[in-house]
Amino acid sequence: MALRLLYLIVLRVFGWIALLARSQASKDAEILVLRHQLAVLRRQVAAPRPSWADRAILSALARLLPRHRRHHLFVTPRTLLRWHADLVRRRWTYPKHGPGRPPIRPTIRALVLRLAAENPDWGYRRIAGQIAGLGRKVSPATVWAILKKAGFDPAPRRSGPTWAQFLKAQTSGILACDFSHVETITLARLYCFAVVEHATRRVHVLGVTGNPTAAWVTQQARNLILDLGDRTGDFRFLIRDRDNKFTTLFDEVFTTEGIRVVLTAPQAPRMNAIMERWVGSARRELLDRILIMNEHHLRAVLGEYETYFNMRRPHRALTQASPLRALPDPIDADIKVTRRDRLGGLIHEYAQVA
Repeated sequence: MALRLLYLIVLRVFGWIALLARSQASKDAEILVLRHQLAVLRRQVAAPRPSWADRAILSALARLLPRHRRHHLFVTPRTLLRWHADLVRRRWTYPKHGPGRPPIRPTIRALVLRLAAENPDWGYRRIAGQIAGLGRKVSPATVWAILKKAGFDPAPRRSGPTWAQFLKAQTSGILACDFSHVETITLARLYCFAVVEHATRRVHVLGVTGNPTAAWVTQQARNLILDLGDRTGDFRFLIRDRDNKFTTLFDEVFTTEGIRVVLTAPQAPRMNAIMERWVGSARRELLDRILIMNEHHLRAVLGEYETYFNMRRPHRALTQASPLRALPDPIDADIKVTRRDRLGGLIHEYAQVA
């Protein structure tokens, strides 16, 4: 603060020296401009927040103004007196160390929150007992206070799994579907319907159309069941949004196979995040970099990208492997790599020379 105050004082002094070389008319014009700017700012800023150094500069310069001009400042004389009173109070206020319980250690607080997050069915007494079993004694009332301050509900209301926990526990049996759209070179809108397997990240581009009717969507669902074949029994859930194109007939295609349809909340794309990630990847890596001519062109482009996505593209969720191709064994010899271009060079595939 002291350095800032000294810096501001030096700036003002040099500013005053520079004013000596200017004409009186120039100074008067600048004063009028500054007054008008101040009037504009007063209409927009209700309560300015000057820093400590700003307050000191204003307090010192206000004494040089005539008394009747001090009322035009954005601070009143009463404000200056309050600033001074605040300085006096800070100067003579000493920290108080009264009696009371010692504060809770951050390590204990972090442990309580960790146990509550990892065990939703544990109450505050169970958490206190678990910590006691680890050699640290904590009062149940202290655990309750920590959980309440952190926003944790009581154990019966925390017992149900969150959406993230549900997805993680059931990932091997989840399918997710969604629509994405593309504008052609003639500004016609085409719709792509795709399904992704959560466990393997494998994508099935089911179809492309300019008029996605309910009957068309239902037929694509039947085609997916045929493509899965014997693997249909491995899936238990299908995540979809509340689009009107997903009718009762669409849901029956899956429920007859023992697959439960789970609806996402309205305007909640994160509840179908893996499907949204596929749409985003397709846009960033392909669709935003190519002009689509028509429906046949889009179907061919997405088919090529589907093959690349499932066979060659690395996925962080799969430790950089691909949905249908595992990582090769590491080798110590020099790597010789060949490149294969897809879609006219928009996508590059790399393979090790045998």
